[in-house]
Amino acid sequence: MNKLRIKLRIAALMGFIGVALGAFGAHGLSNRFAGTENMEIWKTAVFYHLVHAVVLLALALAAPPRAGAAYWSFLIGIVVFCGSLYLMALSNITALGAITPLGGAAFLLGWGQIFFKARQV
Repeated sequence: MNKLRIKLRIAALMGFIGVALGAFGAHGLSNRFAGTENMEIWKTAVFYHLVHAVVLLALALAAPPRAGAAYWSFLIGIVVFCGSLYLMALSNITALGAITPLGGAAFLLGWGQIFFKARQV
């Protein structure tokens, strides 16, 4: 399997998972999250997840191979930033919030890589 196909499948999987988790939060967790701020945490995770899944797709389709570092930074951001928020909302373990900024830094790194690569176009 070539690299483009792998990146496209990862982007599609991230989009699929983001939509599924959004629906699960809205329909399956609304009673569990009632009276807590966990629904807002979940919504934040889904929002960043889906935005960056679209970015993964765009990078896979349009970006030159040198944008690969940005692609992987965004994927790490989804896993760490969104993943820690999903887990925190489900478990009420607020200490997981200490991991979240690492995922945010991965997102920032990805956007920074795009910014600096744009100078070379």
